[in-house]
Amino acid sequence: MKPKGIRNLVSFFFEVGNLRRVAREHQQMLLFQDSTDNIASHSFRTTIIGYFLAKELKADADKVIKMCLLHDIEEVRSGDHNWVHKRYVKVYEDEIRKEQLQNLVHAEELLKFSKEYEERKTLEAKIAKDADLLDECFLLNEYIWQGSKEASEWLKNNEQEKRMFTDLAKQIAKEAKNQEPSFWWKQLWTPNRR
Repeated sequence: MKPKGIRNLVSFFFEVGNLRRVAREHQQMLLFQDSTDNIASHSFRTTIIGYFLAKELKADADKVIKMCLLHDIEEVRSGDHNWVHKRYVKVYEDEIRKEQLQNLVHAEELLKFSKEYEERKTLEAKIAKDADLLDECFLLNEYIWQGSKEASEWLKNNEQEKRMFTDLAKQIAKEAKNQEPSFWWKQLWTPNRR
């Protein structure tokens, strides 16, 4: 790779690192403060969920992973916006993504995946969106267990499920609403050391 290509990649990697500092703005409407809820942590769990959905639904997991990683990348420049903000704010996501990616190696491929995700026509794009919505279901249940009444209302209304494309995602959403967030470690807990 040429020095300019390396310079552009390093700059992009620093930019992407700033996703850790972009708080998710739904917290304002949830009346809840969570310093761990940022675009980077959201994108990470979304990507893990997307991988498993893709494998189970026999879709192209590599493509789904890329879409999940890219799905909120423009928010490093635009910030996140909750559903009230979106009523009043126009964000030029396509323009941001193009500027972010245009000078990188493989930019064409990344822009293609990003566009495919936004169009939601392919199974992979629908799975990536389902993964995005599922992360929200998990997060809302975690907030409910911490006492957020507002999160309880959001989850009760099934807004995320209504927007999901696959039956598998809807099944997972139902289980996520009913399972204790600490269920995974309760069988592992012990007062004794090995």
